[in-house]
Amino acid sequence: MDQYKIALALVGIALLGAAWLPDLLRRHPLTPPILVVAAGAAVYLLPLPLPAADPFRFPEATERLTELAVLVALTGVGLRIDTRFGWRRWALTWRLLIIAMPLTILAGWWLGSAWLGYGTATALLLGAVLAPTDPVLASDVQVRPPGEGGEDAVRFALTSEAGLNDGLAFPFVWLAIILALGDAGAPVNWLGWLAVDVVWRIVGGVCIGAVLGYGLMYLIFRSQRASTLSAGNDGLVALAVTLLVYGVAELCHTYGFLAVFVAALVIRQQERSHEYHGTLELFAQQCERLLTALILLLLGGALVSGLLADIGWREVVFGAVFVLLVRPLAGWAALLGTRLPRRERWGIAVFGVRGVGSLYYLAFALNEASFQTERTLWSIVALIVTLSILLHGLSAGWAMDTLDRWRARSFRK
Repeated sequence: MDQYKIALALVGIALLGAAWLPDLLRRHPLTPPILVVAAGAAVYLLPLPLPAADPFRFPEATERLTELAVLVALTGVGLRIDTRFGWRRWALTWRLLIIAMPLTILAGWWLGSAWLGYGTATALLLGAVLAPTDPVLASDVQVRPPGEGGEDAVRFALTSEAGLNDGLAFPFVWLAIILALGDAGAPVNWLGWLAVDVVWRIVGGVCIGAVLGYGLMYLIFRSQRASTLSAGNDGLVALAVTLLVYGVAELCHTYGFLAVFVAALVIRQQERSHEYHGTLELFAQQCERLLTALILLLLGGALVSGLLADIGWREVVFGAVFVLLVRPLAGWAALLGTRLPRRERWGIAVFGVRGVGSLYYLAFALNEASFQTERTLWSIVALIVTLSILLHGLSAGWAMDTLDRWRARSFRK
């Protein structure tokens, strides 16, 4: 059988899943990611000459595919947020970024070192790649499409956090890379890490995203007549914005993920009631669904093709503790002192989904430097992403509906 044609059939399966499953499962506890991972596992158990689903064997392809999925997701996230940017209005986001994420990284670092016995660089990498709330797989707990309302504190906090922390986790990934290169004999330049990987890449990414976002916003909403723009249904502009901003930001050695989210957020601030925002967000969502379905299909195949072969009971305990305790406790600590009701605080703390972003960061780091037990790192991260898909996928819809009903009762009172 022709492997190429089988691969085309797999892409077709991913497309069908991306198109149909979200609507078919809207009121079902099973979510599209769960079913797509299961479908990938089932397909790869068949005696067919399928393309190998092994990120360890194809590190470059894994990095590029996951990178593109995160990029498109960040554009969609930025276009969905209706809340205007402001330091006070975004106070929950700053708490999650400044408190919850560092605490999560430190906990992952400590557990990787004390429990799994990894060196400093490998343990730090494990904490850094698992810290960000994923913008790709967290759609069930994110805000609705632009202009639809319903932007409550839980959905807004998780959406804005997912948009920003994928860029802000990068300094710690780079620090792990620098430490790993130091273990191999290269000099460790702490000042260079602070000046370049922390200050310049973050500040430069925000500035490039803001400048290009404003320029593109003008081109989109000012260079065309309102009637022409309303009649158009060309969502390709969303992909153009994504690739242009990311390319420029990366060429300037800044964080492209951060720049893309900021640019999308800036574009959303113009002509806020214009229906073209919905067109852009819909196209970004469709691209995201396709790429996500393909990645999850391959993840399911990898799980049954030996990716978890190096997992022992210590790794399983680490994964369970990280998903069930580390993020919830870090999120809860970050929200202490806020006026949020306890239910909403737990909602934000618990639903920090691990996903495609973690797979990207690991692929990126392993392509930059050598770490201890790299195959085991893939096993651990894949296990935690799968646990998050299952646990958060089965509970997120019910939890959000429960919070919505509770808010409605409280409002009537």
